[in-house]
Amino acid sequence: MSTLVFENISKQFQDGEQMITALKPTNFSVEAGEFVAIIGPSGSGKSTFLTLAGGLQTPSEGRIIINQADYSDLPEKKRAQLRYRDIGFILQSSNLIPFLTVEKQLELVDRVNKRPNKEKREQLLAELDVAHLKTKFPKDLSGGERQRVAIARALYNDPALILADEPTASLDTERAFEVVALLAKESKERHKSIIMVTHDHRMIEECDKVYEMKDGVLTLVR
Repeated sequence: MSTLVFENISKQFQDGEQMITALKPTNFSVEAGEFVAIIGPSGSGKSTFLTLAGGLQTPSEGRIIINQADYSDLPEKKRAQLRYRDIGFILQSSNLIPFLTVEKQLELVDRVNKRPNKEKREQLLAELDVAHLKTKFPKDLSGGERQRVAIARALYNDPALILADEPTASLDTERAFEVVALLAKESKERHKSIIMVTHDHRMIEECDKVYEMKDGVLTLVR
């Protein structure tokens, strides 16, 4: 079953008197358990693709279906509710809350959901090899450890789709490969769809499919 579907999606922006086409008409889908990479230079349309896939903006044309829900024309409040339920985000800087310990980062999700689940929390932290760090603050973690915690937080709400925006950009090569291997593993074991945007072509070997974005055109290359 497809977790994310783009049906003839395009996106234009007004820049003064000029209309900019950031994403040309695009058809795309990703299945449950599939790990997909999108590569391409800066300014090629990758960020536009990711924000559309994440329900952070609406398309100019076409339909976006995420976990069987049509996001295309929803009001922002409803889109935000579905986004919280269906999508996990992993960012380049890990985006952890600096004044919360590792364990508290996940407990915050419990507070929002009003469904505390200590057993699930501890199991996930152990699986990602950060359980021994649960009382540490982000400043006390290495870059690789912070990204592992960010992955745990993204998975904790059990979303169908995970979007990873340059998740290895701030890591050394060894840690970067570890993070990508971990994403590939979690995709298969948890049956999650993961889309990773990256500039680094070395990071795509673990991916099931690779697309290239160039001048707003998305092309399957592998």
